[in-house]
Amino acid sequence: MLVNTILILAFGRLADIVGRRRLYLFGLGTLTAASLACGFAPNIVTLDALRGVQAIGAAAIITNTTAQLVDAFPRNLLATALGLNVSIAAFAQVIGPLIGGAVAGWGWRAVFWFNVPTGVVGLIWARMTLRKPRERPEHEPFDVIGAVLSFVWLGGLVVALSEGGALGWSSAPVIGGGAVFAIALPLFVVLQLRRRYPLLDFHLFADRARSAAYVANFLLQLARFAVVLLVALYLQAARGLSPFEAGLRVIPVAAGMALVSPFAGRLVAYSSARVLSTAGLALTGIGLLGLALRLEPHTSDAELWVWLALVGAGTGLFMTPNTNAIMSTVDARRRGVANGVRSMMQNTGYVVGTALSLGIVTTWLPSHEKAEAYAGTLSRLGKRSLADLTHGYHVAFVVLAAISAVGMVASLLRGQAVREPL
Repeated sequence: MLVNTILILAFGRLADIVGRRRLYLFGLGTLTAASLACGFAPNIVTLDALRGVQAIGAAAIITNTTAQLVDAFPRNLLATALGLNVSIAAFAQVIGPLIGGAVAGWGWRAVFWFNVPTGVVGLIWARMTLRKPRERPEHEPFDVIGAVLSFVWLGGLVVALSEGGALGWSSAPVIGGGAVFAIALPLFVVLQLRRRYPLLDFHLFADRARSAAYVANFLLQLARFAVVLLVALYLQAARGLSPFEAGLRVIPVAAGMALVSPFAGRLVAYSSARVLSTAGLALTGIGLLGLALRLEPHTSDAELWVWLALVGAGTGLFMTPNTNAIMSTVDARRRGVANGVRSMMQNTGYVVGTALSLGIVTTWLPSHEKAEAYAGTLSRLGKRSLADLTHGYHVAFVVLAAISAVGMVASLLRGQAVREPL
């Protein structure tokens, strides 16, 4: 997540310069080759390093997928295409862990090697089907200094937030990461405002509707991303379920996204992004509030699925129109960096939301149980600790529901988007 997040913005700009198809193929090839190498890793240090290489490939793919859809589809079909894209991603979130759990029976190396034939087929198919650009990419210089600064401030932020709960907010890595972020971000902003060809064109934020869409996207991911992890950990701690059994019970989040996203794409033709995205945030907030009020060790699976499905359905209803509102109004020469900003804010929301949520739910636990929670090994708890953990969960879901409500305000405040020429 660290490598992926800090590279997305730079790769978005690079895609606009060298071509989205070329960078996408590079990403898919890198991810496939790194997966093969991961399976041969002799130790954990090598495996961690190769996981970073995988993240380089993944960042190139993530940056380019949405931008290429905007390039390929006419405006009247774009929302439908984006909705299908969200559905496919959600479907992968369901079947990926199930396939991984099955393949792991052959040994952990097989989990990585499974990616190789899949990646090879994808690479061949991409070369055959992805359109070559009709116009040559702009020969603009790449802002190397801006990219380095973006790596530094994003890296500092991600390290500080992701390690704060586990190591303590006063630990050296957290303080150091926060200090790096606080120094590097203002330098990055000043530099970008002065560069002729900046890494991040701040004109992207001149349109109020687009800026509101970016903020709403960040807040939604902040509110909803950690739900699957939180509920899965709670079911293991409260009911003694295995990780696989707990994973099956949180599938409704992805299922809700997969089912609703295509319909959201069709609804774009009849309603505005402002209405649909706000409604999606409202559904997500209702699901989160339901979890805050009703999550207990004895909560039935059926009721749990209702609240989780609402979170997923709200996300699916939000994502398609909001992404369409961002991408369909951007000049074709800036689609890579526009999607890079969207993906960067989305990933940052993942990190912040996870760190915030875990920090809240473990607040009332003793130190040794808090460490087990962060390690993902929290087993069935005693009555007192379980009551404390449950209270932490209620507080966390109330906070996440409140964040979703703030996202609704941001979404409602968007005006009419100004379409730039395609």
